[in-house]
Amino acid sequence: MPDRGINLSGSFVVIMLSKLTSLFPVWVILASVIALIEPASIAWFNGPFITYGLGFIMLGMGITINVSDFKQILKFPSWVGVGLALQFTVMPLFGYFLGYLFKLPTEYAVGLVLVACCPGGTASNVIAFLAKVNVALSVCMTVFSTSAAIILTPLLTSTLVGSRVDVDALGLFISTLKVVFVPVFLGVMINTYWPQATKKVVNFSPLVAVVLIALIVSSVIGSQKEQILSSGLNILYAVVCLHLGGFVFGYSIAKLLLKKTNVARTISIEVGMQNSGLGVVLARNNFASPLTAIPSAISSLTHCLIGSIAAAMWRSKNEKD
Repeated sequence: MPDRGINLSGSFVVIMLSKLTSLFPVWVILASVIALIEPASIAWFNGPFITYGLGFIMLGMGITINVSDFKQILKFPSWVGVGLALQFTVMPLFGYFLGYLFKLPTEYAVGLVLVACCPGGTASNVIAFLAKVNVALSVCMTVFSTSAAIILTPLLTSTLVGSRVDVDALGLFISTLKVVFVPVFLGVMINTYWPQATKKVVNFSPLVAVVLIALIVSSVIGSQKEQILSSGLNILYAVVCLHLGGFVFGYSIAKLLLKKTNVARTISIEVGMQNSGLGVVLARNNFASPLTAIPSAISSLTHCLIGSIAAAMWRSKNEKD
């Protein structure tokens, strides 16, 4: 008797999940607007829920990775090396500079540097896919930048803003270890030793990640509604400039060094888009002022929009080529 089971890999369900995932900027904007209009509607998603939410996002990324995927760096070490160097030099320094340029209050300036020191996130992989650039390189860079962030994010943050506010570098390191390394490592192990199990959930994990990102962002925005509305436009301008600068500098420097347009576009996406959810969790868990998390919340919204515009532009060019 023939197998009448549904093949999810090519089914209508998977296509719809992919389309819903590709609309993640819409979900983030919608959730943020709802949080500003009715903060109580998202008030339940706070405290440990935010940390657990990010952990699930990292776990979802982990189950898409095999140990063998780390060998990808051997195929194009210069591409990944340039991307990681830009990720952890251009962005942190630019974030530090923008804090002074826009005369941001200490809490916002520290939060801006913190999100600038974060690695790339799963959102950049979605944008790379939509833009029809090098998705393998995007995933590889996300994996390695996330791994490097365990040390570099707390180290760079404490180095750049330690003179402005008391930074618990050890606390940042432990938090990063908990919400990044542990779930990603667990996901990789599950995918390596129980691949059949991951095949059943891998189609759903990107959309789950999008929903959780939207909840994290809207929770922070809703809980700090008054502070956001009264903070003026400087923090918004600073965050927009941070991500625009990441896209522009990432593309320009990568194109200059590597001479490959599609690779430069991929690196641009990775450099310009940070794991803002990680920034929110680290800010809330390691800094006294809740305002430190605001730049990361705004970042989640702005880099999604900028990335979507870049994806549409580059997708069109790639299709013409």
